[in-house]
Order: sequence, then C-alpha cells, then structure tokens
Amino acid sequence: MLVILVVLGAAVLHATWNAMAHGAPDRVAGLALFELAAGVIGLVAVLVMGLPPAGTWGYIIASALIHLAYLGGLLASYQLGQFSQMYPLARGTSPWVVALVSIVVLHQHLALVELAGVLLVSAGLIAIVFIGRPGRSQLPAIFAALGTGLTIASYTVVDGLAVHKMPVATYMGWVFMLQGFALPLVILLWRGPQTFNLPRSAIISGLAGGVVSMIAYGLVLWAQTRGTLATIAALRETSIIFGALIGTLFFKERFGPKRATAAAVVVAGILLITTG
Repeated sequence: MLVILVVLGAAVLHATWNAMAHGAPDRVAGLALFELAAGVIGLVAVLVMGLPPAGTWGYIIASALIHLAYLGGLLASYQLGQFSQMYPLARGTSPWVVALVSIVVLHQHLALVELAGVLLVSAGLIAIVFIGRPGRSQLPAIFAALGTGLTIASYTVVDGLAVHKMPVATYMGWVFMLQGFALPLVILLWRGPQTFNLPRSAIISGLAGGVVSMIAYGLVLWAQTRGTLATIAALRETSIIFGALIGTLFFKERFGPKRATAAAVVVAGILLITTG
C-alpha cells in the first residue's frame, strides 16, 4: 500500500510540474529553467554519491538521451495542442507499451487482474483525449504526444532496469546532471541569452517546477525498486486525471461528463491493480 500511495503522490506532483510548464509565459525558457534546477540538484547528488558501479554507464547515458527526446516531444505537444488533451495522450500511451515490454522482453509476471487494470487505465486515459473528437488540424499535436508517450515508455523500462543495479540517488543524480545542463545549453545556443530575460516570478516558477519534477521522479524510481514496471507505470499515469482537472480549473479547458466517465474507468483500473 505504501508503494501505491507514493506513486499516486508522485502523480500529483508530476501533473503539477507539467501544468507549470504549460502555463509558463515562455515555455521554452520555462523548460530550460526546470532542467537547470534539476541539473544543479543532480550535481549535488553526484558529488555526494560518487561514480556509478562499473558497467552501468549505458543505462545512465541512454536515460539522459531519451529524457532529452521526451522533453522535446513534450514541448512540441504543448505548443501544438491543449494541455488537457496532450498530457493524457502522452502519458496514456506509456503504460500498455511498458506492460508489453515487461511481459515479452523482461519476462516479468503480471497477474491477470493486474494486466486488466493496466489496460483499463490506458484505455481510460486515452479516451479522455479522443472524447473531444480531435480534427485533422490537431493531427500534428496528436503525433507529437504519441511520440512523447513512446519516449516515456522507453525511459521507464531503462530506469526500471537501472535502479536494480545501482543506488537510486546515484542513478538519478547522474541522469539529471547530464540532461539538466545539456538542455539549457542547447536552448541558450539556439535562442541566445535573451531567452532568460524573464520576470522574477517566471524564473522562480521555472526553478520551482524543476524541484517538483525531481521529487516526483525520485518517488517513482524508489517505487520501481519495489514493484513491477507495468503496474508502477500505470499508477504513475493517473497524473492524467489530476492534469485534466488542472486544465479545467486553471486553463479553462472543458472536462465534461464523458471525460469524467473515462476518468472513472481509470480509477477502476487502479482498483484492479491494487487488489491484484
């Protein structure tokens, strides 16, 4: 039960920092600040924890690169579409892909009721998006969100393997130090120093979002050392429900009874996972 509560808490934090990223006046600069904060925290962790065990650098480099692709896809999704649609689609794609890889490639066992829960969670989350009947003009945003979902599934699998080979703090520190300094540097070279000519409130919000994202990610990594990848991935993506509510309350994006029904399907999937 503790693992479930931790992952659900991480889901709330994850939806919160994504909403902060979407609501930033300059999303590119905001994302750079998020990653800069994460990079500094990662550097502190590296200085404390030291080098990772021999033979684990592949996991660290792979995760950092996949995370950079994920952030690029996330930014494109938020530039092209609504938060309450793009966030659920990106996150809802991941659980069933992770479940498939976990069973077929990693040979992790899932009870039938847990598998049904994973599928219900994924179906409910994706339904939240398509209930709005997106038109052809929204296809670029949908493809960007789907691609983002595949990167989420990819780093989830890599992370799930890595945390069993080294301390969570060591892994997390190196991954976030690498990506956290790389992305702001790329954005700085791309857009120039004026990128960070932002109001003080925007700078504080961006840095705070990075701290929130680190906490959310750390909680999930800890949970992955104590549960199967598929169930943790499905529970983590309940952040979509919180994201949809945030989109309704703060961005004035319509939720409606049909999406509420889809959210209920997600809850039913969670109940199956927790009783499996």
